[in-house]
Amino acid sequence: MKKVLSIMLALCLALGLGFAALAEEEDEENYETGDATLDLVRNEDEIGEKELLVVSFGTSFNDSRRLTIGGIEQAIDDAVEDYSVRRAFTAQIIIDHVERRDGIHIDNMTEALDRAVNNGVKVLVVQPTHLMHGFEYDDVVAELAGYADAFDQIVVADPLLTSEEDFDRVADILISLTKDYDDGKTAIVYMGHGTEHEYNKVYAQMQDVLAAKGAENYYVGTVEAAPSVDDVLEAIKDKGYTRVVLRDMMVVCGDHANNDMAGDEEDSWKSIFTAAGYDVECVLEGLGQVPEIQAIYVEHALAAIAQMEE
Repeated sequence: MKKVLSIMLALCLALGLGFAALAEEEDEENYETGDATLDLVRNEDEIGEKELLVVSFGTSFNDSRRLTIGGIEQAIDDAVEDYSVRRAFTAQIIIDHVERRDGIHIDNMTEALDRAVNNGVKVLVVQPTHLMHGFEYDDVVAELAGYADAFDQIVVADPLLTSEEDFDRVADILISLTKDYDDGKTAIVYMGHGTEHEYNKVYAQMQDVLAAKGAENYYVGTVEAAPSVDDVLEAIKDKGYTRVVLRDMMVVCGDHANNDMAGDEEDSWKSIFTAAGYDVECVLEGLGQVPEIQAIYVEHALAAIAQMEE
């Protein structure tokens, strides 16, 4: 078996794919993510002079992409007037994955911006669906700088967690989404992505806001930064909890939620909390499909338009 894997890895490397691509191809055959044709890609031409470009990291999980990113886009489309709503993803690996697997192309940032230029767009509003002002948000702003002379006006709206009011509202939403599990014996744990960016502080800030609201059995952890799953385990220890409810604090319900959080591997959060003696229940729903979360993105987009029109 090791010899076979070595041959397959060597072939992948020779083709420039790498081991991650091999694993990705295997994953495609192991689970179903939904019908990609139901998702509105929003990369058509005939844009007009005003465009609202919704920029997301992206996900290859088709149903989640339609319900979360697509849900945010549709909510914005319903709320804005005189703007054509279009989509761009920043993760090229996801764009390539979806196109290879499903035959559907999603514009990356460069393609979306070039499309806007070629369509004669004069006013461009960009609404990131990112959680915070992190690396991906910074990359969006940096790429837009190269198009500063291509449009009459460009404005970038805020991500989800920006103002104190945003944190307050999102905390209320997190509590509301899981209130049925709040029985005094359950630790409700939200799993975020985490980042090395300074704005990783949003997770600790959300923990503080939840605590200030009296939601003392609510905990926030991250997959790739602090607080880690071990930090959360330590925080809930000796509190008398018998059950842990896991829910992702991410816009989409993609690979991290389905595998790192709810997967059956021994290093998934579900397995780790189960091994620690808790009954574990996972809720697989991205924040982007929650109407109250969509409403915050809508308000940020409208605020950006208003700022530009002042």
